[in-house]
Amino acid sequence: MIKKIAIVGGGTAGWLAANHLGHALLQSGIEITLIESPNIASIGVGEGTVPSMRYSLQKFGISESDFINECDVTFKQSIKFVNWLDKHKHGANFYHHLFDHPHIFGEDLTQQWLADGHGNDYADFVSKQHACCENNLAPKTIATPQYAGINGYAYHFDAKKFAAFLGSHATQHFAVKHLFAEIKDVSCDEQGFITHLIDSDGNALEFDFIIDCSGFSAAFIGQKLGVGFVDKSASLLTDTAITLQVPTQSDDEIPPYTIATAHQAGWIWDIALTERRGVGFVYSSKYMSDEQAHAKLHHYLGNKFEHLTPRKIPMKVGHREKMWHKNCVAIGLSQGFVEPLEATAILIADFSAGLLAKRFPRTREDINLVADEYNQQVNYVWQQTFDFIKMHYCISDRTDSAFWRDNKKTDQLSEKLKNNLARWQRFSPVREDFASKFDLFDLENYLYVLFGMHYVPAKQQTKQSDNQQVAKLKQQRVNQLLSELPKHRELLDKIKKFGLQKY
Repeated sequence: MIKKIAIVGGGTAGWLAANHLGHALLQSGIEITLIESPNIASIGVGEGTVPSMRYSLQKFGISESDFINECDVTFKQSIKFVNWLDKHKHGANFYHHLFDHPHIFGEDLTQQWLADGHGNDYADFVSKQHACCENNLAPKTIATPQYAGINGYAYHFDAKKFAAFLGSHATQHFAVKHLFAEIKDVSCDEQGFITHLIDSDGNALEFDFIIDCSGFSAAFIGQKLGVGFVDKSASLLTDTAITLQVPTQSDDEIPPYTIATAHQAGWIWDIALTERRGVGFVYSSKYMSDEQAHAKLHHYLGNKFEHLTPRKIPMKVGHREKMWHKNCVAIGLSQGFVEPLEATAILIADFSAGLLAKRFPRTREDINLVADEYNQQVNYVWQQTFDFIKMHYCISDRTDSAFWRDNKKTDQLSEKLKNNLARWQRFSPVREDFASKFDLFDLENYLYVLFGMHYVPAKQQTKQSDNQQVAKLKQQRVNQLLSELPKHRELLDKIKKFGLQKY
């Protein structure tokens, strides 16, 4: 029988796993212990999420007001992609990957946008949220109940504060034990199952199931159990990030979106929290030196923070051959990694932990019934994620550097992505292109990126739309929201003072 679970490694991934399992197994009699090294800091770069995080936090029974106030949270309604197209053709350019689906009053304006010749910005044409983002408005009002929104939203937060917040919740509400120890080795039985974790004092800690949240080192799934790594660096070319935390003024406007600005060898993330910005310069060391990257990061920041030293993070892009082997499951960076262009690190960790909690085995025999399916499902998620991230690069018309030219080489594309892009050159994407329930990125996500980057089918299968009235109603709704929704910082200040309604 599986009676004792060890989650090895804190950080966001470890504590997400603790909450998912703690919630699912609270009445099961299974004991959960999170073991955290006192000497190893978490990577802690992931400060952005997607809307599914709202549902996880709500399921855990977390107060959204407490979460917002304790983790320096700001609302995220979009990713604003800046200069991902050729400046010579398009000038300074941007598009939004919004979190609201492009449906107004139940009508999708996509076909009208195509029929009208797609001369207008796609996101602005089909969604009320575009104007709200560009005016730095919140996605809700102080009277909107917690976890509900007038516009779709996710969060930005301080990653270290978020991990600590999740830890406090798991220990207080789900009886998760928290142990500080340095795990140096493991003992396995004759079948290859881990039976004991050996700490730095030589103590043998007995557990029945191990969740590896040890980060890039993959100390258990990789180093101890020997599960191989599938390297994706030949397709996804960025391999390094340098990050800075930049102070802001208390009256600065807070953009309700992540800014992702392309440069000659990668891109820059810019995330505004309540008291600082998290800025990361992502690049490929094959096409840009560390010195060039540092100079360009400081240039992006207006050379105002040259006294600050960026933190360098090597990025190991790819995933484990198996995420579940014997009685060990990898979650978080130990499972895999791709550059944080679409906030995928926390998304996949949350998905993986939730999926494990739904069918957690009670015996070793149960493992044989669920592990293969789990591996297939999570592997599918990784392949789809790699394709979605790669698509941002390969459909760009930028040719101003070897990095961008090399990203267009078709031998770097999976057969599925290659076939999809060929079809989408002729026919607009349809929902049937995303038939799996494990498609974390669906039709709407693809439409915002494809059409935002002017990747529009040459052969239109559309007729002149009769949705002119819907378009007028949409604009009326936009005008209403512009007058009713508060500024982003204004709402955050009110939440700090009054909190959100629970229902």
